[in-house]
Amino acid sequence: MPVKLIALDLDGTLLDSHSQVSEENARTIAEAAARGIEIVIVTGRRFNFARPVVEALPCDLHLIVSNGALIKTKGGETHQRLLLPAAVARRALGATPEYRALAAVVFDHTREGQIVMERVDWDDPVRGRYLRRNREYIAEVIPLESCLNGEDPIQVMFTGPCATMREAKRALEVSVAASEFTLALTEYEARNLSILDVLRRGVTKGVALAEWAMRRGIARENIMAIGDNWNDREMLELAGVPVVMGNSVPQLKTLGWPVTLTNDESGVAAAIRAYAFDGRPGVAQ
Repeated sequence: MPVKLIALDLDGTLLDSHSQVSEENARTIAEAAARGIEIVIVTGRRFNFARPVVEALPCDLHLIVSNGALIKTKGGETHQRLLLPAAVARRALGATPEYRALAAVVFDHTREGQIVMERVDWDDPVRGRYLRRNREYIAEVIPLESCLNGEDPIQVMFTGPCATMREAKRALEVSVAASEFTLALTEYEARNLSILDVLRRGVTKGVALAEWAMRRGIARENIMAIGDNWNDREMLELAGVPVVMGNSVPQLKTLGWPVTLTNDESGVAAAIRAYAFDGRPGVAQ
């Protein structure tokens, strides 16, 4: 079946280890778009954190951001918004008091107050780089729950060392509110950095991609998806042509999907040329 839509994760996939898009990746994506293949960025990043990346790509595209909670155009127009009920966000925070210093509430705001935290440690050894890059979007509120008066957020987000985030995930999974939300975990073990998102129940990258493909009249057999992490699994399972990055978390490589080159070797370009352009099976590396 011909590929009509390519869904691309950002961090660890399209972006190299320096958070850059290689010339080869950009050139190949532009060629795919010129061939009539729709490009969709599917990322755990917020829209404002993803937008500078996609603006560098020389083609039109859409974005599924915040692990499936929002679907937007490259210019920022919203096609779908599935927010986490404020009451559920409160219960998630109530179930994780020992991880409060690592928690944030994320809103669909234009600029200020997108990310709300109780206290910000700009020099945190694990999270400091991310916090400083997003300084203009961050606000401090004590107690954190008080930001949930009258508005539903996109998500509750925990960021910290991998082992700590696994503990937080277990705490949420056994909480009384566990049936009210969906969890998305992203891990970068080489950096000892992990992100745990608490999302509206049923929200995943895969569900959002299926919704967008339905709107565009594209069958799942015609979807190619490329990813590297736990939060990519649902969209890889949806796609007729799933491809795993060479630098992915090891478990994704055990599921029988083709493996391309790493993100530092322009693995996205290699996968697109092997599966979307040539249309023949095989491993791209």
